[in-house]
Amino acid sequence: MSEFGTLESRVHRKALLDKVISAEECIQFFKSGMDLGWSGFTPAGYPKAVPIALADHVEKNNLQGQLKFNLFIGASVGAETEDRWASLDMIDRRWPYQTGKNIAKGINEGRIRMGDKHLSLFAQDLGYGFYTPKLDVAIIEVSEILADGSLVPTSSCGVIGEILMIADKIIVEVNTGQPSFRGMHDCIIPLKPPKRQPFLISKASDRIGTESFPCDPDRIIAVVESKYRDKGRAFADADETSEAIAGHIMQFFGDEVKAGRLPENLLPLQSGVGSIANAVVGGLAKGPFKNLTVYTEVLQDTMLDLFDSGKLDAASSCSLSLSETPGFPRFFENWDKY
Repeated sequence: MSEFGTLESRVHRKALLDKVISAEECIQFFKSGMDLGWSGFTPAGYPKAVPIALADHVEKNNLQGQLKFNLFIGASVGAETEDRWASLDMIDRRWPYQTGKNIAKGINEGRIRMGDKHLSLFAQDLGYGFYTPKLDVAIIEVSEILADGSLVPTSSCGVIGEILMIADKIIVEVNTGQPSFRGMHDCIIPLKPPKRQPFLISKASDRIGTESFPCDPDRIIAVVESKYRDKGRAFADADETSEAIAGHIMQFFGDEVKAGRLPENLLPLQSGVGSIANAVVGGLAKGPFKNLTVYTEVLQDTMLDLFDSGKLDAASSCSLSLSETPGFPRFFENWDKY
């Protein structure tokens, strides 16, 4: 049991408790050449217990290059999983994005076959079966398994919905090392064209989906308890140059408001990652603009500052790409507020 509850309290479909095994016991389900789908988007919400156990198995038994997989993940994930796999020559193909040093080296040396794809298009193509008609095994990190078998993600959504659509077998890592994210997500799997409907969203706080992704419980072959925290994205401190750029942007916003081209609460904002983005968001936290809203790919530490300033009404994002420290601890300690 952790301070955030027991595995039993997170698994509401009680029949699945019969499938609880250790990460090490999951090694039996993997064979070289398999197509694997992982949850995760940036270093958040990715499976850790099973990938780490597989890496330990390869390292301990000198199986480098003999147990290789094709990885399909929403974006990059934590270095202790994917990048370690690359260092152990465990990756054959990889779609659609990566940031690790070891995996980049493997790609440049021709050992890893990398396919690059715009992240906004990858989920749809994966669901179509464009890359592979099926995934052999999915490894999904979740906060809870609901009574209907659906899965509540943790700190990101990634391409979980599409992975669950085409995965033959599913391993679920239930992370009890952090609070449950139930209620935080807005999950939707759109219809395929030409039957796709408009997304009825007009502001960042709108919701059109559900708190979980549908999952066929009969395809779940293992439930593994995990207490690993996300490694997150290291916080990039603002320097003199990025602070100057932020100052110019704040002045620009102010001038546009005075000229009547922007409302006083601006328009929905999108922020990137890195020192400049952090400086700009930090400037907004100290600035005169209130009732702000944000649509952004990832949320970083300074977005918490903006929340704490009382000037941010709502933020919609694909991932909580906070720092391992102090970002995630700060977020969890002030859970109810955020």
